[in-house]
Amino acid sequence: MTTTTLTPSTPTAGPPRSTSGTVAPRPRSTQTRIPLTRLVGVELRKMFDTRAGFWLMASLVITNLLATAAIIVFAPDDQLTFDNFAAAIGAPMTVILPMIGILAVTSEWTQRSGLTTFTLVPHRGRVLGAKFLAATGVGVVSMFVALAVGAVGTLVGSAVAGVDPVWNVSVAHFALIVLGSVLGMLFGFMLGLVIRNSAGAIVTYFVYTLVLPPLLGLLAANQKWFADLQPWVDYSYAQRPLFDGTLNSQQWQQLGVSGALWFLLPMAVGLLVVRRTEVK
Repeated sequence: MTTTTLTPSTPTAGPPRSTSGTVAPRPRSTQTRIPLTRLVGVELRKMFDTRAGFWLMASLVITNLLATAAIIVFAPDDQLTFDNFAAAIGAPMTVILPMIGILAVTSEWTQRSGLTTFTLVPHRGRVLGAKFLAATGVGVVSMFVALAVGAVGTLVGSAVAGVDPVWNVSVAHFALIVLGSVLGMLFGFMLGLVIRNSAGAIVTYFVYTLVLPPLLGLLAANQKWFADLQPWVDYSYAQRPLFDGTLNSQQWQQLGVSGALWFLLPMAVGLLVVRRTEVK
């Protein structure tokens, strides 16, 4: 009869123990936080990646060139001023920039990329902040591109007509135009946060810009009490002096009050809803 000798098995490695016999805690692995600059870069790339985003960006340059060519061909010689070139270029940009601001937010829901975005970066506030900075950067850069195109148009138009170029837009005036254009773009950004649907936000923007101002103007023309109140509650009306290049202290106050009602308050509501709403 044979006997089998059993050898004790080697104990598996367990958590380290301290000298007192208690289990020592394992060191926690630290994860590096994604830098804000990388988030902004990703959001900028996402604004160009889609066909809609690409053609919106391309349309900024295309409309600038078309507006400049139209001024050179059709405007009288005495109207070939930098101010007129800037006005012609700025007209389509006031429509295109808010669309870019809207799509920068609503694409997460329309294209269903929000699940991936907010999974990789759970802190939604950082993602929204990166979108905000990216949209603002695009708006500012677009205005400087428009400045360059307008300057070239002024030089070319003056050379073709044989007149001296007229530079009748000061640095302060241009800065106010940039501010007005960026505020318009960020208004679209706010609509994207509140509505989170591309079609709904775009329709709302056109109702706000094309339907509401004439109605408020009609009310102001027929009601004296509203004529005095309109600059304080009509955000688009309060923004007009920005493009004229001059604002007094009262107009700055009117812009701040109307902006708080139409922009800051809805923006706060949109941020709260986006940070708490389930992404589907």
